[in-house]
Amino acid sequence: MEKDKREVVVSALQFACTDDVATNVATAERLVRAAHAKGANIILIQELFEGHYFCQAQREDFFQRAKPYKDHPTILRMQKLAKELGVVIPVSFFEEANNAHYNSIAIIDADGADLGLYRKSHIPDGPGYQEKFYFNPGDTGFKVFKTKFATVGVAICWDQWFPEAARSLVLQGAEILFYPTAIGSEPQDGGLDSRDHWRRVMQGHAGANVVPVVTSNRIGKEIIETEHGKSEITFYGNSFIAGPTGEIVATANDKEEAVLVAQFDLDKIKWKRHSWGIFRDRRPDLYKVLLTSDGSNSPL
Repeated sequence: MEKDKREVVVSALQFACTDDVATNVATAERLVRAAHAKGANIILIQELFEGHYFCQAQREDFFQRAKPYKDHPTILRMQKLAKELGVVIPVSFFEEANNAHYNSIAIIDADGADLGLYRKSHIPDGPGYQEKFYFNPGDTGFKVFKTKFATVGVAICWDQWFPEAARSLVLQGAEILFYPTAIGSEPQDGGLDSRDHWRRVMQGHAGANVVPVVTSNRIGKEIIETEHGKSEITFYGNSFIAGPTGEIVATANDKEEAVLVAQFDLDKIKWKRHSWGIFRDRRPDLYKVLLTSDGSNSPL
């Protein structure tokens, strides 16, 4: 018997950030409206889009960029926008929680309701990406959110390199994975280009879990004054949407603003996921080694 389709249109935005909050939030709103005009139901904005990616430097004055979750002005503005347009918007921000700080994202439903918060779990620390100076490791755990259009899993940038995160979200019922991102060149090695590796890792998450993946990255060159002089990253964009076998269905380039959209039938994907057997044939009893750091003290 033919069943009704449960279709959703997802979108990934891509733009260059200035270091002015008002300008960037206005750009995000303009592109959200453009995505809505293309029929999008769930619209992903890139990581920490309110300003430059400040983690190139370790500077105490940059903690002034953090704001509490409650009554955060950008979240409130996106709640109003989501309600007006009837769309879901995950909103990335630098969170201050008393003496703790997090790289966080609030999930705004299509009626403007704030469904809750996810705090980035995996915090990188390397040249140009010195996030451990600013962010505590997230304490929310991996969470899924039941929105009007789909049950979604949202993780943030460095989280996207970890298959455990993707699998944890889909095990909890995530039908689509969303990854807001800020990644580009490596200040210590101009010859290192991670973009193809970065993309293939997330295509693997899509294929291994039989769910679509939506990734939003920024573009443009950003120069930050550090304690050792100027640091520069050119963000390589290449935002994309992958289908449930890992196939690329929409992609941006490394230089231009973009509003990507793709449509998926979530019930059709669910039947494929169930029939493929990758969740039926799992052996959680054999995976206890994943609870160790080096595999040598497995409780098996």
